[in-house]
Amino acid sequence: MAHPISAFQAAYISIEVLIALVSVPGNILVIWAVKMNQALRDATFCFIVSLAVADVAVGALVIPLAIIINIGPQTEFYSCLMVACPVLILTESSILALLAIAVDRYLRVKIPVRYKSVVTPRRAAVAIACCWIVSFLVGLTPMFGWNNLNKVRRTQEPNASQEFVITCQFETVISMEYMVYFNFFVWVLPPLLLMLLIYLEVFNLIRKQLNKKVSSSSNDPQKYYGKELKIAKSLALVLFLFALSWLPLHVLNCITLFCPSCETPHILTYIAIFLTHGNSAMNPIVYAFRIKKFRTAFLQIWNQYFCCKTAKNATSSTTTAELGN
Repeated sequence: MAHPISAFQAAYISIEVLIALVSVPGNILVIWAVKMNQALRDATFCFIVSLAVADVAVGALVIPLAIIINIGPQTEFYSCLMVACPVLILTESSILALLAIAVDRYLRVKIPVRYKSVVTPRRAAVAIACCWIVSFLVGLTPMFGWNNLNKVRRTQEPNASQEFVITCQFETVISMEYMVYFNFFVWVLPPLLLMLLIYLEVFNLIRKQLNKKVSSSSNDPQKYYGKELKIAKSLALVLFLFALSWLPLHVLNCITLFCPSCETPHILTYIAIFLTHGNSAMNPIVYAFRIKKFRTAFLQIWNQYFCCKTAKNATSSTTTAELGN
């Protein structure tokens, strides 16, 4: 028998559904904007699409699975593990997409003349494919054996139950050693630090070029690096929001592993989970307010597919009514 949902769980589910309802349409809009606008077809925006796909999956897949885990159904161990792994895959995909974006921005300011010959659409597609392959390998590592199966078996030995059924919870099946030593210390923290260094170097190179061109009679290079500075700032903000959203949960995982006797308030855990899921809804807002090409594409989609259709339908209804009279 399933336990009735408490008021706290109902509030948690409501917030998660709200995040999903913002995240999914927002990121679909990002993908749509890149598809229909030729100005958004370079490598950077292809990597942004990869990031948006991961964010759509968070809203459409991870959040429903997180709600299921929060309810805590009785299920077989590996079934629960399959429910827990998608968030690991998509987190890693987001990190690697952000890393690819950072490297792409670095190449744009480091080798502007040779950039298009180095970063071809084919190479960008290969990089995106590699990011997703690595993400699946990292995220599915618990399925390959680095999990809590033996620990759970030891706790259930006295019952000698034939059917190996557990209450499905993330920490029940996912090893904290995996989450901290492998996921955080290898696949989250180093890429974040590397991206920080890359963006610092990007800003340094841009400022050098802008200072160099101040006395130049040609405005074209200054215009190029000025535009690059604006885009780099926007993408660095995306990175900052990602780090701000995900680091609290990883810090709580470290506390759980290194200080087993420490009691972490449940409300902090829930806030950290909301931050991680909410990050998927943040990026389209950043693009809309900070990147002019996206803002233009969003307005174009709105005018072409929503605003004008509403106006046409209203006009059509009015005309029909007039003809009827």
